[in-house]
Parts: sequence; structure tokens; C-alpha cells
Amino acid sequence: MNTHKALTLLAMAVALTTPTFVSATSLWHEPSHGDGGAIFHPEHFKSTKTRADVLRELEAARKDGSLWYLERSLPVPVKNATPGRTREEVRNEVLNLTVEERRELHMIGGR
Repeated sequence: MNTHKALTLLAMAVALTTPTFVSATSLWHEPSHGDGGAIFHPEHFKSTKTRADVLRELEAARKDGSLWYLERSLPVPVKNATPGRTREEVRNEVLNLTVEERRELHMIGGR
């Protein structure tokens, strides 16, 4: 049996057995009578947050402006709390690297 055939059989076996792994306690699962299609069951969701926690998070998102981005499914811009380093600071940092640190940087960079 060649590798392609073995991988094809394995993929088919996984595809056929995957529905058996669906739990009846998950949010989405197949109906028991086998009509097909998944049904959403919100009552199976267990939250660790209280309503007050969610409202506090919502108010914080409104205040910091991130709610506008979240409502539009956009990434929230990262706010830099500290000023960045200057070109001279970065240059001095590179010049003062030890031999071991330089070797590690070259290994990370793939050189």
C-alpha cells in the first residue's frame, strides 16, 4: 500500500468517525433523530462571568474607544503606554551585545 492510499484511507476514517465525537453538552450538536444539520443550544453555555462583570467590561470598552473596533470586528489598535526607544538607544544596545547574545540573534534570524 503506498503512502497516498494510506493517507486517503486515514482521512476518510477521520471524516467518518468525527460525528461520533460530538458531545450532547456542546453548544452545537446533531439532533438525536438523525435529520442532519446542527442545532444551537444556548442553554448548554456555562459562563464564569456575572452580568455586572460584562457590563463593567462594556463600559470600559466604551470609555477607551475599543468598542467601536470590536463592533466592526476590527483589531483593536495597541496603545503604547511608554515612549519607544530612540534610534541611538537601539544602536547602542546592539553595539553592547555580548558574543553569546549575538550568536543567539543570528540563530533566531536563520543566519
